[in-house]
Amino acid sequence: MSYFIAVRALCEFTAKQGDLDLRFTPSPSAQQGIAGHALVAARRAEGYQAEVSLEADYMELRVRGRADGYDPVKNQLEEVKTFRGDLAALPDNHRQLHWAQVKIYGWLLCQKRDLAELRLALVYFDIGSQQETLLSEMFTADTLQQYFEAQCEKFLVWARQELAHRAARDAALRALPFPHAAFRPGQRELATAVYNAGRSGRCLMAQAPTGIGKTIGTVFPLLKAAPGQELDKVFFLAAKTSGRRLALDALALIQASAPALPLRVLELVARDKACEHPDKACHGDACPLAKGFYDRLPAARQAACASAPAPKLLDKQALRDIALAHKVCPYYLSQDLVRWSDVVVGDYNYYFDTSALLHALTVGNQWRVSVLVDEAHNLVERARKMYSAGLDQADLALVRQSAAPALKKSLDRLHRAWRDLHRGQLAAYQVHDHLPDKFTLALQQATSAITDDLEAHPTRVDAGLQRFYFDALHFSRMADSFGEHSLFDITLADNAAGRHSAQLCLRNVVPAPFLAQRFAAARSVALFSATLSPQAYYADTLGLPGNTAWVEVQSPFLAEQLLVQVVSDVSTRFQHRKSSLSPIADLMARQYGHTPGNYLVFVSSYDYLQQLAQLFGTRYPQIPMWEQTRRMDETARDAFLARFMPGSQGIGFAVLGGAFAEGIDLPGERLIGAFIATLGLPQLNPVNEQIRARMGTHFGAARSYDYTYLYPGLQKVVQAAGRVIRTGSDRGVVVLIDDRFTRPGVRSLLPAWWRVSQLRVQHASA
Repeated sequence: MSYFIAVRALCEFTAKQGDLDLRFTPSPSAQQGIAGHALVAARRAEGYQAEVSLEADYMELRVRGRADGYDPVKNQLEEVKTFRGDLAALPDNHRQLHWAQVKIYGWLLCQKRDLAELRLALVYFDIGSQQETLLSEMFTADTLQQYFEAQCEKFLVWARQELAHRAARDAALRALPFPHAAFRPGQRELATAVYNAGRSGRCLMAQAPTGIGKTIGTVFPLLKAAPGQELDKVFFLAAKTSGRRLALDALALIQASAPALPLRVLELVARDKACEHPDKACHGDACPLAKGFYDRLPAARQAACASAPAPKLLDKQALRDIALAHKVCPYYLSQDLVRWSDVVVGDYNYYFDTSALLHALTVGNQWRVSVLVDEAHNLVERARKMYSAGLDQADLALVRQSAAPALKKSLDRLHRAWRDLHRGQLAAYQVHDHLPDKFTLALQQATSAITDDLEAHPTRVDAGLQRFYFDALHFSRMADSFGEHSLFDITLADNAAGRHSAQLCLRNVVPAPFLAQRFAAARSVALFSATLSPQAYYADTLGLPGNTAWVEVQSPFLAEQLLVQVVSDVSTRFQHRKSSLSPIADLMARQYGHTPGNYLVFVSSYDYLQQLAQLFGTRYPQIPMWEQTRRMDETARDAFLARFMPGSQGIGFAVLGGAFAEGIDLPGERLIGAFIATLGLPQLNPVNEQIRARMGTHFGAARSYDYTYLYPGLQKVVQAAGRVIRTGSDRGVVVLIDDRFTRPGVRSLLPAWWRVSQLRVQHASA
C-alpha cells in the first residue's frame, strides 16, 4: 500500500520551523494569485510549459504535485509565489519552505525527464507593481535526489504509522457493530440510504423525523462504507453547537461500543473560542504559544494522534489539554490535525464558506471525503450569508476622520463615488442592475492604499480601519462573482448630521452556483433534517446534482401521541397582532389549567413576545413563565432550558426560528406542549419582495411566493413543533394559532402523521 502525499504537504511537515507569525501582512486573494501565476506564464517564451504534473515513489511514499512552470530552453523549473509589499519582510521560515518545495519538484522533474542537472527558480511576483523578483540556483540531479530522499525519510516514520493506522481503522470499521441492541423504527431505513449513497458516490437528501436518532443513523453507516470507498475523511457539519455535541456524543458511543476502533475524531471550534491569549497578537514576539510553535508541533501532533492507551476523541477540552501540555496554540494545532483525523466535526462554514478550510484541504490534497450535513434546512440561509457582503457609508466616514494622510486621497475618491451611487435616489431602498465600474475601481484603489499603509505600519493598531478593510475586500470578492443569483441594493438612512448615509449590500439569494462545486468535490454528501420538504425547493436553491437521491423516513410516532389543533378564528398577521393577544393568552391559560406542565409558546418577534408575556403575566400571575430575550448568551440560554425539568411547570416564551425552536431535546415531562402563534413567514418588505422577484426569475413566477415566504416559514413551524414528541412514550399537544393554517396549501406542508383538528377560541368560555 502506498501513502500519497502532496509536495506542499510533505514540505510543510518536514521543513516548516520557527514561530507561528500572523502579524497583519495583506496577501493576495486566491483569484489574484491565480491571475498572477497566469501573467507570469504569459510572459515566458514559446515552449514554456505551465502546470507540470509530477510524481515519484520513495519506499511506501508516493509524492505528487504540479510545478508552476518549466522552460526547457533554459532548463529552468520555476515556483511562483505571489505577494504584496516588501519582499524583505517575508519571514525566513516561509522562504525556507518555498525552497524546499521547488527542490522537491526539481527532483521529480529530473527523474521524469532523466535530467543530469536543473536550474531552480523562485519567482516572487508582486501583484501590486506586477514586478518579478527571481532567485535561482543550479543543482545537480544527485543533489536534488539526496534532498528529496532526506525529506521523505523524515516523513517516512509518520507515513508508516499512518498506513498502519489506516489499515487498522478500516479493518475495525468493516467489523464495526451497531452500538445499540437494535435500530429504532425508521433509523435502519435512514442508515441504509446513507450507506448506499456513500457506496454509489451520490448526494442524498433525507427527510427523517426528530427522535429517531438521525445522528447515529447517519454517522454509523458512513463509517461502515468508508473502507470500501477508500475514504480519507468524514466531515460532520452542523449549524449549531448543539448539533456538534450530538455528533461527538454519537462518535463517543461508537468508540465505547468498539474499544479497539482506532478512530481519530476532531472537533473544530472558532478561533475566538479556542484562543488562550485574546489580549495578545498572534506571533512569537507577543504570544508564548506562538513562539517556536512549529518546533513543538511534532510532539503535540504525535500526542494527539497516538492510539494508546485509547483512541482519541479530540473535542475542544481534550485538544486544549494536549496543546497546553506542549505549549502550542490549541486553535492552530486543530488546523494541523485536520490532516491526520478520520472524522472532523465542525460548523457549516468549514466546508461551504468562501475560504473554507476543509474544502481547500480536500481539493489541495485530493482527498476522498464524504460529508454529512446536519439540520440541512438551515444551509440555505447560512449559505446566503456566506456569499453576501455589505458596506456602510457611516463606517467609511469614521475611517476618513482618523485616516493617515497617505489614505486621504483614495478614501475621498471612494467617498465621492459612493455619494454618486445614491445621488438622486428618492426611495429609502433601491435595487440596481449592476455595480458601476467607477465605484468598484474606487473601492479597489482604496483597499490597495490601505494595504500599503498597513504594510508600512505593521505595529499600528486601528481596529476600525482593519474592520472596514476586511469588509471592503469581501465586498470586492463578491462583486467579482456578482450575477443573477444575487441582488445589489442601496438602503438610505439619515446620519447624525441629517445627511443621507448609504448602506450597500450584495445580497445572495440563490447560493446554488457557489455550493454546487462544494458538493462536486466530495465523494458523497448526505443532507438530513426533519424538514426538507418540498424536495425541489432545497435541491434548487442549494444546487444539488440532478442524480441526488431522496428518502423520506416515515415517522415512528403515532397520531395518538400528539394532539394537533388549529385555531381557525385568530389571525396573527401584523395588522391583527394587538387584537390577537387576549384570545391567545386565554387559550394558553385554559390549556395549562387542563393539563399543567411545561409548555413553549413561539411568536414571530421579540416585540410581539413582550406584549403577549406582559398581558399573560398580568392576567395569569399564578402561572410560572420565563422569556427569551434579545442576544441571550450561552449561560442565559442554559438557564432558560434548565426551567424545563421533570416535575416542573410553566410556560417559556420564545421567538420562532430562534435558539429554542430547533436543536433542543426536552423529552418526556420536560415539555408537553407548544403554542405556535405565527406561520413563520419572512416579513413582507421591499428586500423580501426583491428576493421574491429574483426567485421568480430563477424558478418561475408560480414558485416565487412559496420559495420566498411559505416554505421557509412552515419549515420553522414544523421544527418548533418537533420539540414536543421526542420518544416513543412521549405525549403532548401542539396548538397552531392562525386561520391560515386551515388553507390546503399550508396543511399539505405539515407532517403526514399529524391528525389535525380545528378549534375556535374567540367565543369560547373562560
